[in-house]
Amino acid sequence: MTIGPASLVRHLGQWRSGNTGDPAWRQLARALKLLVMDGRVPLGVRVPGERELAFALGISRTTVAAAFNQLRDEGYLLSRQGSGTVTRVPGGGGTIAEAIVEDDATGMIDWTAAALPAPAGLWQAYEAALAQLPAWLTGLGYEASGIPRLREAIAADYGRRGCPTHSDQILVTSGAQHGLALILHLLAGPGDRVVVDHPTYHNALLAIARHNCRAVPVGLPASGWDIDAWHATLRQTAPRFAYVIADHHNPTGRHMDAATRRALVQTAARTRTPLVIDETMADMALDGDLFGQGSADVPPVAAFESDGDDTGTVISIGSASKRFWGGLRIGWIRADVQTIAALGRLRSSIDMATPVAEQLVAAALLDGTVATDGGRRAALRDMRDRLVALLAERLPDWRVPVPAGGLSLWVEMPTAQASALAAMAQAHGLRIAPGPRFGVDGAFERFVRLPFTLAPAHVAPAVDRLAAAAERLRTRVRPITTAPAWAQEAEHIV
Repeated sequence: MTIGPASLVRHLGQWRSGNTGDPAWRQLARALKLLVMDGRVPLGVRVPGERELAFALGISRTTVAAAFNQLRDEGYLLSRQGSGTVTRVPGGGGTIAEAIVEDDATGMIDWTAAALPAPAGLWQAYEAALAQLPAWLTGLGYEASGIPRLREAIAADYGRRGCPTHSDQILVTSGAQHGLALILHLLAGPGDRVVVDHPTYHNALLAIARHNCRAVPVGLPASGWDIDAWHATLRQTAPRFAYVIADHHNPTGRHMDAATRRALVQTAARTRTPLVIDETMADMALDGDLFGQGSADVPPVAAFESDGDDTGTVISIGSASKRFWGGLRIGWIRADVQTIAALGRLRSSIDMATPVAEQLVAAALLDGTVATDGGRRAALRDMRDRLVALLAERLPDWRVPVPAGGLSLWVEMPTAQASALAAMAQAHGLRIAPGPRFGVDGAFERFVRLPFTLAPAHVAPAVDRLAAAAERLRTRVRPITTAPAWAQEAEHIV
């Protein structure tokens, strides 16, 4: 896979500074290394040639050559005769980090789950479902595609969001992860490639790996999505499909605007690549104005198919878990009728159907028969803002972008020690999710995901324990006077 000079320049941003005193080649080498360490440029990607990159950056080829030589010496670039120069990390690649699993200890705060308890009024939906259940008891209860009422409610919800949908385009699943597993079984086999935005949802990476497929990452730039990089990756790797979180991306919280959605669908159509869009966070907008319009006014990615291709490019996955409650294991797939039929036939060999009672609950919530607490969004926004303020107070050298939606912060540490910090936090009674859980080949060691969904009483203690762990980790390291030497030492520690 190759990254074009335009995409690389876009990722580099303002890489050059006249205040450091370092020569341009050293600054360029440092900026390129950070792109590799953060996963914004994936491992094994061929970078532009020295002359090509020098022209794109408007600098001399000698400067680029010196930067490349430095990165080769440090192990971040590998050049082979006839194959060009590709990215790597010293000592080789890593693997997808599994979640830490251990018995709960007294006083342990688990800060790894980006999920909420049930909203007020959810029990009324269960009461309504139980009242309707007797009408279903005379049947067999195997509704492989989902009960008609729920499929119609899901289709109507898409229609309200600006994407006209018929109930025949809906397959009800037992959660979004179940839907992704069905799609993997239908579209991909062992050894196939699946393109993902990078970072991305860790359970999606695990599902891809456990299906013996290879995740091909496309790095997220400082903001938005890099459509040029997406087009190049889809064209060069010929993946079986691409997995994208366009709505309040997990873990970064960013939201894809309408123009980018249109361009992504057109790119997928030109390269004949199915797009699997994870809409689990679609209803998690917190701020009222995104891109000059409410997030509800940005239609689903599937709504842009008519702009590029009408042959079923987009397959959407939705879920009730974030919108209502994680214990309500109801998800769905929206696609063209032929794909839904194929998924329905496949499903019979994996599981028979989703429980009817839970489907009745989800239908009552989606069609408005039962209303849940409307103040939860405002409360969640306050929880986000409180966490941001606490982090600014206790960890002022950490960079904390404020997302307009989602359930978590994607926080950048000053040094690449996320995995070490997660291990240290355990000793302070705190579980956190380090950045490499959301990346490929050990990327994102400078990041941690911090959900703002903790119980209010646990937020301040969690930040205190995190700050204590970060301080202990810092003081364990031998003091180093120069910043470049410190950065190099931190990499060795992790």
